[in-house]
Amino acid sequence: QVQLVESGGGLVQPGGSLRLSCAASGSIFSRYIVAWYRQAPGNQRELVAEMTPGGTTNYVESLKGRFTVSRDNAKNTLYLQMNSLKPEDTGVYYCNAKRSGVYYWGQGTQVTVSS
Repeated sequence: QVQLVESGGGLVQPGGSLRLSCAASGSIFSRYIVAWYRQAPGNQRELVAEMTPGGTTNYVESLKGRFTVSRDNAKNTLYLQMNSLKPEDTGVYYCNAKRSGVYYWGQGTQVTVSS
């Protein structure tokens, strides 16, 4: 069983930055693909970025250059650095770990971009 706990969300003005964190229960990065998803009100959950055990990152094309995913293996923590935030980035951001068709989700953290 993998437990994921997100933090770092909040209210930020357009153009601002936030860094989200996802603390994992144990050393999962060498075995799981980990990812950030988001869900805006009224929309389906969508992939933001993911990282493979080997460290390869994949981003949604529209977010490249503004969002960066990284991890700290020693802290078992995944990060999402979000820059130049826009109101359309508002939503609940979820951490995800998947392996062999099994998915684990965190509880989500709210990000609101508004002036």
